[in-house]
Amino acid sequence: MNNKEKAVRAVELLEKEYPDAVCSLQYTDPLQLLIATRLAAQCTDKRVNMVTPALFGRFENAESFASADVSEVEEYIKSCGLYKTKARDIVAMCRMLCEKYNGIVPDSIEQLVELPGIGRKTANLIIGDIFGKPAVVVDTHCIRITGRLGFHDSKDAVKIEKILRELLPPDKSNDFCHRLVLHGRAVCKARTPDCQSCCMNEICDYCG
Repeated sequence: MNNKEKAVRAVELLEKEYPDAVCSLQYTDPLQLLIATRLAAQCTDKRVNMVTPALFGRFENAESFASADVSEVEEYIKSCGLYKTKARDIVAMCRMLCEKYNGIVPDSIEQLVELPGIGRKTANLIIGDIFGKPAVVVDTHCIRITGRLGFHDSKDAVKIEKILRELLPPDKSNDFCHRLVLHGRAVCKARTPDCQSCCMNEICDYCG
């Protein structure tokens, strides 16, 4: 079985194990997902979901964030960690959205990564979940699990994204990455992977 065949099999196994592949961050529009994902850096999605209702109740769109006092945004997101940097990025990001895109979140990775605080991981999440385009969200779970499967031996997220784009069926790649998060939290943990319970142990180099 070559890596392309293995990737297709991994998609099938994860689909069976985790039928519901959804982002665990709660949002109602593209801007909310963009901001929630920025807040989730080095913070749990659960904590972000506790913070965002009040934040989005106070600031309802890009214009209101763009004109916000950074210190006020900080107060809403303090429990998310690195809150000063995140607040600064959110306000600057929304200012750029207003100046360049009329307050609308753009639909390309190239445009999204120009926004303050937004990297390829977040950009891929936005184009996949919001715009339905093929996306590969390379987070820590993705790096760890796809490495253990034998798809790569890298820690470079950009290289891994390129490799996985070549291996995964484009229409399955976004949901595959969501399922890797669920699998990484439940089974294929960083320090104590439960290989006996893993739905992919038949194809995994780490288990073999």
